[in-house]
Amino acid sequence: MKIILTPDWFTQFDVSIEIFSFIILALFFAFSLKSYRLNKNKKCLYLGIAFLLIAIGELATILTKFILFYDTTFTQNIGRMIVTYNITQSVDIFYKTGFFLHKLFTLAGLYILYKFPMKKLSSGDVLLAFFFLIISALAGQQIFHIFHIAVIILLVLIINNFYITYQKSRLENTKILIISLSILTLSHIMFMLSLKGIMYALAQIMQLVSYVILLIIIIKILKNEKNIFKYYRRK
Repeated sequence: MKIILTPDWFTQFDVSIEIFSFIILALFFAFSLKSYRLNKNKKCLYLGIAFLLIAIGELATILTKFILFYDTTFTQNIGRMIVTYNITQSVDIFYKTGFFLHKLFTLAGLYILYKFPMKKLSSGDVLLAFFFLIISALAGQQIFHIFHIAVIILLVLIINNFYITYQKSRLENTKILIISLSILTLSHIMFMLSLKGIMYALAQIMQLVSYVILLIIIIKILKNEKNIFKYYRRK
């Protein structure tokens, strides 16, 4: 059987947060793609692809949790946990595949988000990165701390890149983005400590806060008709 440390009172909120996260990430992809079409800057395209991959990871989680939480033919609520019985092999494969894809696409998106400001990568760098992403995603299936540690490391590196950019540009949207990513990092630290359901719920709420801040950036773009990605244009 599979055990997910989600309080029974939090299951609906859990899926709702994942859906909200997917929508915000998809919007970021749309704005990145629009910016690329306007200025033909490949960095905007890479940024959009990064958010698209993370969005696909969220979508994989949403579909998996819908089955685990709401298909009562093989799911039973017990206390603070959701206990899902392995009735058929197909269910077991779906469970493993869904969360594996979530981890893989999330790590891949964060890696691209970390690397896109840098100069051209060699094929060796790409192959090595892909290898470690696969290993981290697979290991995270059994030892979930490994996945969160990998995410935290990537987020810290990404925040450092954006902080360097902020020191040069002093754009408010960059600062807001740094705050959002910092809160997201904190949420993954809390996920690592989520041996009890309540800690998992708090971590999800922190993740929600980080995506609300991303939504604020999008609203600012729409309201002020400014492009968050303009500082990536070549001088």
